[in-house]
Amino acid sequence: MSVELVFLIIYFVAMGAIGVWSVKKGSGDSEGFLLGGRSLGPAVTALRLQSSSMSGYMFMGAGSLGNTQGYFGMWYAMGDIGGGVLNLSILGRRMRKLSQMLGSLTSIEYLEHRYPSKWTRAIAAPIAVFCIFFYVMSQFIGGGRGLEMVTGIPYEWALLIAVGVIVFYTFLGGYLAVAYTDFVQAIIMLIGMLWIFIATMMAVGGLTAGNEKVAEINPNLLSMFGPDGYQGDEWGIIIGAVLVFSIGYLGWPHVVVSHMAMKKPSVARSASMYATGFNLLFIPAPYIIGLMALLVVPGLTNPEMAIFEVADTVLPPFAVGIVMAAIMAAIMSTADALLLQSGTIASQDLYRRFFNRNMSEKQSVWVSRFTVLGLSIIGYVVAVNDPPAVAAIVIFSTTVLGAAFVPAYICAVWWKKANTPGALASMITGTVVAVGWEVLGLADLTTIDPMGSGIVSSTLAMIIVSLATQKSHPVPAHIREAVVETAKVGPIPARLAVTQNSGLAAQVPVSGAEAADRER
Repeated sequence: MSVELVFLIIYFVAMGAIGVWSVKKGSGDSEGFLLGGRSLGPAVTALRLQSSSMSGYMFMGAGSLGNTQGYFGMWYAMGDIGGGVLNLSILGRRMRKLSQMLGSLTSIEYLEHRYPSKWTRAIAAPIAVFCIFFYVMSQFIGGGRGLEMVTGIPYEWALLIAVGVIVFYTFLGGYLAVAYTDFVQAIIMLIGMLWIFIATMMAVGGLTAGNEKVAEINPNLLSMFGPDGYQGDEWGIIIGAVLVFSIGYLGWPHVVVSHMAMKKPSVARSASMYATGFNLLFIPAPYIIGLMALLVVPGLTNPEMAIFEVADTVLPPFAVGIVMAAIMAAIMSTADALLLQSGTIASQDLYRRFFNRNMSEKQSVWVSRFTVLGLSIIGYVVAVNDPPAVAAIVIFSTTVLGAAFVPAYICAVWWKKANTPGALASMITGTVVAVGWEVLGLADLTTIDPMGSGIVSSTLAMIIVSLATQKSHPVPAHIREAVVETAKVGPIPARLAVTQNSGLAAQVPVSGAEAADRER
């Protein structure tokens, strides 16, 4: 048995063990399974948020962009570096507070509680599941390709192993398993990426020497305008590249649910510091490694394998095993979050909401688990038969999720006039424009990225429709009061304690006088 395979087996067993441990601790009821009992501190919150955002894209898509587009890929990196901080700063504390006041257990349920209408959930849930399915499929493909290269196992079997491990601990432990495995995986990802980066710099004689050699191939690769050099009409594409992984994060249901699971609202401030440190160390490296792959592994036929091939070339066998664990960590940390979120949407936002309102807690958990299993099987079948490019799937899914949900999530806590018709119009418009822009190839015709057009369209729809329907569809008084309260730093007043889910009332921190009143 190879050294690489030994490390991977150890890693897989460790992730499975966390899943088994979390069964008793966090899967007994819906709140435990879906939000880990709202018990997570700043370090776990930050690294869980970042690792579930990064995905296999960082080891495949980012390396591919660096290999083919040079430093143009750093536009994506710039947005990515600030994405976690923006998410925690704009949504973190406020969303944690408002979701608890409204009694929301899922990120889609939260939207319906904020924008009261069954249509909010009926529209938001299918959009989220559609994008999540494609995104999770990209992670399966990445995991299968990585295992295939390192172990020599045929792609079909390598893919099955990767999917099996992910489903195992997600199926068992719910959000708590996902959160703690993501925390461990983030650390492994960081170690692995930095190890490859340092070894790559040593192999090419340092960054300056490497850049000089790349310039001999194509000096335009050293600019941030791509291999063809500066094109005056491409700023729309560049702005979209920055927005995809900065603003786009704010619309990912599987990411923003991290805010709802924090131990208390103030965790967001400390978590943003952890997120910034992680991003600065981790994010630029894969783009640079992908570029330097032109020197380390010239003639590479598949750019998405750039980081895998570089690692296999510049690292000793035992290190390749550790790095492969890091690559699998990036893939699995996103895949598990996506699968859990899809199960959550199926059980809470579709089945319970529209088909069985009297579903028990245990039934809800099992519906989530079987949804995870079902989507995994479908994803495996699609990925094994006709696997598309990982980077393309990730960017498309991110674009649609961002365009559909960013205005809805931001306005939920920042604008008390945002109402139900505005939110519905925003989600529909953002989805249609982003998908249409991509399918019709309008980015090439207009030089405006689908993310840019989608975000602008959905934001305008939110503002215009909300203002036009204030009289016919006013925001309910208790929601307006709750939104105002989210801006304040301090405990939630007892009168605003959970309005939708009485089971969460005991968690709401109240001031001394109000606590005394509650006891009486």
